Amino acid sequence: MSQAGQRHVRASSSRTLRISVSDVEPQIPLFDLHLSDADIEAVTATLRSGWLTMGPRIEELEQAFAEHLGVRHVVAVSSGTAALHLAYRAAGVGPGDEVIVPSFTFVATANAAVYCGAEPVFADIVGLEDPSIDPADVERRITPGTRAVVAVHFGGYAAAIDALAELCRARGLILLEDAAHAPSASAGARKLGTIGRAGAYSLFSNKVLSVGEGGLVATDDDDVALRVRRLRSHAMTSTTWDRHRGHADTYDVVEIGFNYRMDEPRAALALARLPRLEQEIARRRELTHRYRDALRELPGIVLPYRDEDVDQSSCYVMPLMLRDPDRRAPVRERLRDNYGIQTSVLYPAIHEFSAYRERYSGITLPRTELAARAELTIPLYPHLTESQQDRVISGLRTALAE
Repeated sequence: MSQAGQRHVRASSSRTLRISVSDVEPQIPLFDLHLSDADIEAVTATLRSGWLTMGPRIEELEQAFAEHLGVRHVVAVSSGTAALHLAYRAAGVGPGDEVIVPSFTFVATANAAVYCGAEPVFADIVGLEDPSIDPADVERRITPGTRAVVAVHFGGYAAAIDALAELCRARGLILLEDAAHAPSASAGARKLGTIGRAGAYSLFSNKVLSVGEGGLVATDDDDVALRVRRLRSHAMTSTTWDRHRGHADTYDVVEIGFNYRMDEPRAALALARLPRLEQEIARRRELTHRYRDALRELPGIVLPYRDEDVDQSSCYVMPLMLRDPDRRAPVRERLRDNYGIQTSVLYPAIHEFSAYRERYSGITLPRTELAARAELTIPLYPHLTESQQDRVISGLRTALAE
């Protein structure tokens, strides 16, 4: 037995001797990544090539993902956060502007506005059943200083993108999309991240299309694409790859840019994994439907979104909302200690973080604040087995009944 298991038995010996499932069975992680031999060979071949910075594999990835999305331009960058920053900046967000964002999202959505010298303005979500930014609350927060609205497709499920697009058209605002969770999700016939002026995707370690670190900006706007390409590499007019191939022998710097370049090994890994993306998302959808069927009548929880939404989602995560938020900590503890199940919280409210709390001390977002206390994320990844999933379901039922 592990040391952790021994400690558990000693702690329990004064009551009832109990050996938890986590002591004798493998852990079920929140997310797990399997890389194929082809994935590893693609990276190895890149290392053998001797060209590791932006080069041919970056160009190939950008073209392949643009075709996958049905969009004119994709630009590869170093992270999803870099993608957001450059999407905002290239689309026209600048100092003094206001950018309306949800607070129920990862902090990078708001940080990217601050990087541009803009002010994030937090809007509430629709509710526990739909933790996406509320178009009605967005409209209430528009001022003469508002420049852009950001639709976050939480968990890979579409925000109310049509309503937000119409609102932005009517009010002369820029619509941007944080599609970090949604690399192949849809709203009708359109891929998420391709509807606004620009969309940002993440290739972080636990994302649907993972390479460790990386991001992609998608846009149909030629000027936005050109500016993102420049800004990602110090706004130089030519790249090292250009000069290596003899396409340029010097360069100019046309504005103050950034080092947001993606490297070739990560591009190679993304290219190797991209052909499996739809298959893996299909499996995520199967598992999500199975979770929803099993948990639908479970007292004490709300299942966000609708069954019909699943088949257009990337199903990045499986979120639950506890009707009694005070139960979350003990439920997570029991799932971990008694069943070996890892869980997480997506997300704490941004306006309640230390870095934002004093700056936004007067703001109240009741639905966001409730969701931030109530949300519980349970394991979901393509190779999660039905046996493992049954353990999660059984553990959740028992933990909620205690």
